[in-house]
Amino acid sequence: MPSRKKTTMFASAFFTCICSFVIICVVLATQHWMSSKVRFSGTNSSITVSLTYGLFSGTCEQFVDVGLQVSERTFQVADNLRNTKTKSMIVAIIVILVLSLLSSLLSSGFTCTNAVSNPYQTFLGPTGVYTWNSLCGIFILIAMILFPVNIEGNGLSVELAYGCFSVLQTHIKSEHTYGYSYWIMLLIIFLNITSIIIIYFYDHARYSKKKEQERPIENAPKDVILF
Repeated sequence: MPSRKKTTMFASAFFTCICSFVIICVVLATQHWMSSKVRFSGTNSSITVSLTYGLFSGTCEQFVDVGLQVSERTFQVADNLRNTKTKSMIVAIIVILVLSLLSSLLSSGFTCTNAVSNPYQTFLGPTGVYTWNSLCGIFILIAMILFPVNIEGNGLSVELAYGCFSVLQTHIKSEHTYGYSYWIMLLIIFLNITSIIIIYFYDHARYSKKKEQERPIENAPKDVILF
């Protein structure tokens, strides 16, 4: 059976890994990644399309300067995209988040195994925890970079607005506000770093204790050792 200290440390890391797993599920499930106001020129007035969306679906409304408002409608992100670049980027973000979900799940499994048993000090030990938490954090960071690139570089909000209301004319300007579904990914990275730090402290303390136990033998007189 593992020591109480090891159980406590790995159980703490297991908790942070589970929290990371749950938050990634929330990120994928919620549709509050982006809120955009996209302005278009009309025949006699300008039109503003208000969008709130995530990776899979969203809602859109149309406002005309004269006071006319089109009722809110729901749309599927994939159905509104015609540009291959924007669609490919959305698919890539989803795949990366699924990979981060799997990495977080594996990290949870490794920390749970170490908390209740004494596996061999191979990839099943701290090394595995370091690896899967690092991969999860890297995947999340890549997703956080790709999404703004798709917004600013590929004009994702503008294309979704055209998909909602096909009669729109020339795009004038856009205003973007990132929602909580996007920003809570920072918490995932923080949780992954926390898991690594917890296991590092345990591993470092175990290594220091092992060295202290070896020191008396190293410092013993040679004649005593020979005897």
